[in-house]
Amino acid sequence: MASEKGVPVELYIYDLTHGMAALLSPAILDEQPLVIGKAVDSELGLGRQVAGVWHTSVVVYEREYFYGGAGVTSCAPGGTQLGQPHQVERLGDTFVPFAVFVDYIQGLATTAYTGGAYRLLEHNCNHFSEEVAQFLCGAHVPKHILTQPDALPPPLRLALQALLDNLVPDSAQAVYADGVRHARQESPDFLTLNQQVEQARAQGAELEQRRSTLAEKLARKERRREKKRKKHGQPVPADMAEAVEAFAPEELSAGPSQPVPEERDEHEERRAPRDPPIFYSDIDGAAEYEKLVSALEGASLSAEEQQSLQELQQYLVLGEGSWVLGDDFLAFIGRILSDAGLAGARGACLRCLAAAALREDVSLLLHQDRRHHALLSYAHSIDMQPLPEQIALALFMCNLFSHVSSSEWLLYISEWDAAGQPMSNIRATTKVCVHAALSEQLELRELGTALMYNVATKEVFDEVCVELAMALLQLLAWAPAEEHMYRAVLALARLAQHSADVPQLVALVGPDPAAFRGTSARVDEQIDLIAKKLK
Repeated sequence: MASEKGVPVELYIYDLTHGMAALLSPAILDEQPLVIGKAVDSELGLGRQVAGVWHTSVVVYEREYFYGGAGVTSCAPGGTQLGQPHQVERLGDTFVPFAVFVDYIQGLATTAYTGGAYRLLEHNCNHFSEEVAQFLCGAHVPKHILTQPDALPPPLRLALQALLDNLVPDSAQAVYADGVRHARQESPDFLTLNQQVEQARAQGAELEQRRSTLAEKLARKERRREKKRKKHGQPVPADMAEAVEAFAPEELSAGPSQPVPEERDEHEERRAPRDPPIFYSDIDGAAEYEKLVSALEGASLSAEEQQSLQELQQYLVLGEGSWVLGDDFLAFIGRILSDAGLAGARGACLRCLAAAALREDVSLLLHQDRRHHALLSYAHSIDMQPLPEQIALALFMCNLFSHVSSSEWLLYISEWDAAGQPMSNIRATTKVCVHAALSEQLELRELGTALMYNVATKEVFDEVCVELAMALLQLLAWAPAEEHMYRAVLALARLAQHSADVPQLVALVGPDPAAFRGTSARVDEQIDLIAKKLK
């Protein structure tokens, strides 16, 4: 949904048996009908058939990541002893920053996906790939791969286990012999350093490529100038190469991401956000943490919850990476947001989250919530919460727009169950936008219009556009102050670009944005954009 170009994510699918499962399974497995990996018609008497025993890995940032008896491992794509994959499936694009992904992988490697936790059938590479695919782009490993072991009754699982033990010795470690295995749990700094080395290598190659490209561009530019000089009878410089050499180091000194001069304007225009997000960085995380601790005094917290509170201090106050937040951290947050006995701590908790939202690696925390959806389930109930909590929640969601990866999380459309009703991240976000923007309380409206502005500058679907546009028209009818009016008309202009239904809605429902001309030059500019869509 973001305008920035994402990083491709691929699923590599291998058959651990190299086709032997399809040949041997009729002899090993009994003849009751079973479907594993591909359909088999039992009525035709074909019996059981195992098409393959699947190993998967995720390829992203030009590395292949997978899980086995040696723990979480990475290598160059296709660099395992299995050779080239049986199949490559494009999962989508990710906007998760590389540094955040490194933290995430380290978190998995030291918690749920250690080498000792590996189980060939119950907790294996495919479950790891599913976790990583969900984190990176909300995609899934094909269901038949994940459920292959579940389709077997216990006796047949034992038979398949024996088959795999013979084909893949030492709990599949041979598969990873060409990878970079971790015999021990490395520290986050160690893994980060390794990844930084890889990045440096890649940047060196990119720098060399850019140097070559720059020389070519300058040579072409100089040839064009030479033609013009000849046409007008002007002398030609003695040495074109010297001009290239003199120019190149200055431009390359800023690093490989620096654009060529003649492309700089276009490049910067493409990279820079068209409408920079609105967020609120003047929040003191340490002070908010102390308020949370004070609010929880006397509360009955389990040992795990006390640990989670300490982890929050390490993350928010001491500046540690999000890897310090354990698996139980969001359960702790969920209890604060749902337990009536801890209601007095909710505002401070949400403001701690608002401070955390300013950090790029907060997306790791957000993706931990995909199982219980504690954060956005609470957000969807914003109209039932006290005003201080509504303000803190809106502040948290606004600050998530300070980074692309966390803002994308708010806009996910995949549905989950909320008390028997279908819910999605974007639905919860939309409700907060509308409720806050139309609040009579000015502090909440300030945050609501900022959040509405932030969402509208992203690409969202028609039904969301229409719901937001209806709220914006109602807000305009109240003739708000200039700042809020500007956000409203800019958001309306962007929504009109996203959906053809919005201009029709403006014309049908009103008020006519033209009625607000003269408020300010920037308001008039956005009204002009809306007017073009109304023609």
